[in-house]
Amino acid sequence: MSVMVGSGDYIYRVDPQWGRLPDGWDLRDVAAVAVDRKDNVYVFNRGAHPMIVFDRDGNFLRAWGENIFSRAHGLHIGPDETLYCTDDGDHTMRACTLDGKVVMTIGIPGKPSPFMAGEPFHRCTHTALSPQGDLYISDGYGNARVHKYAPDGRLLFSWGEPGTDPGQFNIPHNICCDADGWVYVADRENHRVQVFDGNGRFETQWHNMHRPCGLCMATGADPLCYIGELGPGMKVNRETPNLGPRISIMNNKGELLARIGDIHRGMAPNQFLAPHGLAVDSHGDIYVGEVSYTNWPSISDEPVPNHLRTLRKLIRVT
Repeated sequence: MSVMVGSGDYIYRVDPQWGRLPDGWDLRDVAAVAVDRKDNVYVFNRGAHPMIVFDRDGNFLRAWGENIFSRAHGLHIGPDETLYCTDDGDHTMRACTLDGKVVMTIGIPGKPSPFMAGEPFHRCTHTALSPQGDLYISDGYGNARVHKYAPDGRLLFSWGEPGTDPGQFNIPHNICCDADGWVYVADRENHRVQVFDGNGRFETQWHNMHRPCGLCMATGADPLCYIGELGPGMKVNRETPNLGPRISIMNNKGELLARIGDIHRGMAPNQFLAPHGLAVDSHGDIYVGEVSYTNWPSISDEPVPNHLRTLRKLIRVT
């Protein structure tokens, strides 16, 4: 029996078994997901094969990145189908072709900047592209900054500092940009998305979310914004309802349109454990990557199970 999730105009059928791996392979934490023009799906994960590629039906196509990445975190695909891969364990962003050739590296592999120094990078998290092709990189766990780079990798400027005021960050965890050049930053531990112009000037902020983790914005006029919320991280509020984990769908004004996910975390088809990365294909289907293994200690006091769900597909019902 199919499980339906969502509400109103945003109803999805859960496909929990999507993504067939070769025999003997295991898919660990899926940190991020991206979709190319053919609706092939790139799964950036923390297993033995960091980049695994499937077709739209979930058939395995190829894998790469085994000798490149340290700890997968962010993935974004540009209009020219360059993959921007953010490695928070290696403190780098690598731009790659669809078959895994590295064409640009920003950051010094294995060498973080000093903690909260503001210089790139200390556990950078994600990337976004402006309409002009400039690159924004959120940074991250050991910084509270957004860096803007020219297309050739030259640092233009940075903004942000630790704190809770507008323009300050407490783990800038994800970033995206719309066709008008507005920059959206998932300020995870401040429970908000902040919106800036292309020069880093604060414009507004969205609330009504709990630890926004994944961030994906569709293209076109009045784009939808998909937000993966990590949910409670403290033992005391593990069982508190309506905090997530979940996916929220908002318009580009920050107005809530629908939510996907039960009021509690879990392994049921209509529940999430730790949604971390999101992508939407040309059919409106959502691919959800979860860092379930990393977050298990905040989920349960029990030992980590042998097999946790880390990837699934939500099929748009029209």
